[in-house]
Amino acid sequence: MRERRIVHIDMDAFYASVEQRDDPSLRGKPVAVGGSPGGRGVVAAASYEARQFGVRSAIPMARAVRLCPHLVIVRPEFSKYRTASQAVFAIFRSVTPLVEPLSLDEAYLDVTENAWGESLGQAVATRLKRDIREATGLTASAGVAPNKFLAKIASAWKKPDGLTVIAPARMEHFLQKLPVDALWGVGPVTAARLRERGIDRLVDVRLADPALLRDAVGGQADWLRQLAEGRDDRPVVADHAPKSSGSENTFATDLTDITVIRGAIDGMARESAGWLERRGLTCRTVSIKVRYSDFQTVTRSHTDPLPTRNPDDLARRAVALIERTEAGHRPVRLLGASVHNLVDPAAPSPREPHATEPRLPF
Repeated sequence: MRERRIVHIDMDAFYASVEQRDDPSLRGKPVAVGGSPGGRGVVAAASYEARQFGVRSAIPMARAVRLCPHLVIVRPEFSKYRTASQAVFAIFRSVTPLVEPLSLDEAYLDVTENAWGESLGQAVATRLKRDIREATGLTASAGVAPNKFLAKIASAWKKPDGLTVIAPARMEHFLQKLPVDALWGVGPVTAARLRERGIDRLVDVRLADPALLRDAVGGQADWLRQLAEGRDDRPVVADHAPKSSGSENTFATDLTDITVIRGAIDGMARESAGWLERRGLTCRTVSIKVRYSDFQTVTRSHTDPLPTRNPDDLARRAVALIERTEAGHRPVRLLGASVHNLVDPAAPSPREPHATEPRLPF
């Protein structure tokens, strides 16, 4: 079987980089894109200058200002980010139809066969990075590997503007270096549980007693063992006829502050609204996902007969769903928000719903 060549492309500090590109006065300065620090605003993106002070996405903007008092705050302008994203994805799709978007600024590409006729994934990634810079004035980091797991790790290895290749012959050497934190779904709390049991590196996961591993990570044990062995057979799936979209985030430390939790969900719901606008779609259903520190996971959803992509409405509904969970009373390690029951307003509909103001039944 032919070895796959998977490229993971991740734009560098995307929203903040677009703002710095368009406003030369912001270049070289710590910039955060997001809401007001006086309310419940959260950081949607931070420039690399801001990250040096500990400013990260999803933290409250008020905290970001405390970390970096001279932080420049820019309100998000999603139309600009959407335009830049469309240019980037047009480049991707000119090379291969096998493009799997993860967000506006991140995607997997299967370039085993590609329009350029390049036999090396590294050559494809190099050309992609060059074309993106020439078309948008932005930089991207790329990872090249035989599978999605390793390609995603590789893209973050030398950010910003990095390129890391994990060839099959180097895969085992690369895996030997990685701590357990590199595994998907392993945050600081889980990593601590593993280390308490003497499991510090990926190679330790392979050798661990199955019962010991299950005690630490529950049902994720088999999946983590596969990743630790460098095995990931998931294909790159092109995004034709999407039925839903969303994002989720495993946090470096468990969240206990309900204000921070609400702010994170608010930001994720607004990101989904931006995705809907970019696709020209609306939705009827908003869902959230909450995973507590003990790995118990719950989902909540709300459906309204009137489809929308209004970011304020979607964010309000998502935040209201949080109140139907134990978030704020129990530590939260992962949050997610997504939109479902997608509707194309341009498509003919046999019946239009009555245009009343949607109301939450809770």
